[in-house]
Amino acid sequence: MAHTVVELLAKDLDGNGGIFCPSAKADMKLWNSHPRVFLEIARQHEARCPYCSTVYRLKEGEVVKGGH
Repeated sequence: MAHTVVELLAKDLDGNGGIFCPSAKADMKLWNSHPRVFLEIARQHEARCPYCSTVYRLKEGEVVKGGH
């Protein structure tokens, strides 16, 4: 079964280096999807939603800036 893969730009991530799923970036209808979950992208450059298996991945060459 094929899973949706969503390529992200660094600017798509929130201040914590992640994104929420369900997401409009994945062309999901938010009102009929699963509970909202935070997926951390900045460290591993990829995360899979535990509910719908959508993979969110940083586009090749994107750099996440930030840090403490």
